[in-house]
Amino acid sequence: MKKQKRDLRQRAYLRGYRAGMAGRSKGLSVQYQESARPDWLAGWREGREDMWNGFSPVEGTHKTFSLVH
Repeated sequence: MKKQKRDLRQRAYLRGYRAGMAGRSKGLSVQYQESARPDWLAGWREGREDMWNGFSPVEGTHKTFSLVH
């Protein structure tokens, strides 16, 4: 778990994915450093796409869990 906490880019991607699945604005990416912002946006885009394709939030959570492990 400590490795996950240290990997800022992976965390940014997962948080972006969750924000996309929740329908939040991509303007939230400004809170991340320049190096992690592209990862957050990539996750956000994938989350939005999954939301539009009919994934439920539970299915999205399972998907993000499989990305981490």
